[in-house]
Amino acid sequence: MSAAAPAQAGLFDCRDSFARTIEALAEADPRIVTVVSDSVGSSKLGGFRKKWPDRMVNVGIAEQTVVAVGAGLANGGKVPFVSAASCFLTARALEQIKADIAYSNVNVKLIGQSSGVAYGELGPTHHSIEDMAWLRLLNNLTVIVPADPWQTEQAIRAAAAMNGPVFVRVSRMPVPALERSDASFEIGKAETLVQGDDITIIANGTMVHRAVAAAKILAGEGISARVVNMATINPLDEAAILAAADAGAIVTVEEGSVRGGLGGAVSELVTANTPVPVRIMGFPGFVPTGSADWLMDHFGLTATGIADAARQTIARKR
Repeated sequence: MSAAAPAQAGLFDCRDSFARTIEALAEADPRIVTVVSDSVGSSKLGGFRKKWPDRMVNVGIAEQTVVAVGAGLANGGKVPFVSAASCFLTARALEQIKADIAYSNVNVKLIGQSSGVAYGELGPTHHSIEDMAWLRLLNNLTVIVPADPWQTEQAIRAAAAMNGPVFVRVSRMPVPALERSDASFEIGKAETLVQGDDITIIANGTMVHRAVAAAKILAGEGISARVVNMATINPLDEAAILAAADAGAIVTVEEGSVRGGLGGAVSELVTANTPVPVRIMGFPGFVPTGSADWLMDHFGLTATGIADAARQTIARKR
C-alpha cells in the first residue's frame, strides 16, 4: 500500500485512498468515469478531473440526477463511480438507488463520502447515520464500510472488478492504519483482527480501531475480547457472526443508527440461530450538532465506552 497523506500524525483520511485508487484504476481502464453532484472537492477528485476532464460528469447539487446519470452511463458500457456526500446520496436519491441501480442491477459504484457524523457541526441534516439501514434492504446491492486506507483501496478495487451495483461508505474522519498479520480483502468476508474467547466485538468503518483499543483495555483486565472487522454489510459473513457467538456475548459498534444497520443485521442472524446477549452501540436517533469527536464521546463510542459495554454484556452471559 502506498502511504496516504496524513490528516494528523499517524492518522489518514480515507478519501485520499479512494482518490488515489480511482486514478490508478482509470489509467488502466478507459471505461471508468466519475459522476459527482458539485462534490469534486469533498470527494478529492480534483486530480481525476485534471487528468480526464472528459471522463467526469458534474450534475450540480442534484443527487437524484447523479444516480440516474450513473445508471445511464453503465447501460452505455461505462463503469461509473458516483461520488457524493453519503447523507444526500442515500436520502435524496434512495428511490433512484432502489429502482435505477439495485432493481435494474446495473454496474454502478456508489461512493458515499463523509459518512456518519463526520460533518458534525453542520448538524442532523448532514449526519449520515441511517444509510446502512436503508441500503442493506436492497438485497443485490453490495455494501462495504472500509475501516482504514488500505481497506478503502481494496474495497474500491474490488468494486471496480465486480460486475454489479456496489455502495462504498468512505469517511473523512482521520483513522489509523490497522495492524494486520495477514492482509487480505474479499467482499463478503469478515476480518478477525484480535483473537478472544470471552466476548466478540463486531465493528466496521471508523469504529474498528476503537474496538481494537477496547480489546487492549480488556486484555489488561484479563478479559479476552475477539475483534471482528465486518467491512461488508451486504453480503454478510454469516459464518463469522455465528462463530463470534461461540464467545457467548457480542457487542456491535458502528458510526450509525442502532436501528437496522450492522447491529440489526448481527442481531437478526444470532437470534434466529444461536441466541446470545447482544449489545448494539451506535447513535440512538437524531444526534445534536457538535464536532465528530464530541459526538463520539457523548454517545460512548470510544475505546473506554466499548470496553464498558463489553463488561456489561459479559455479565449477561448465561
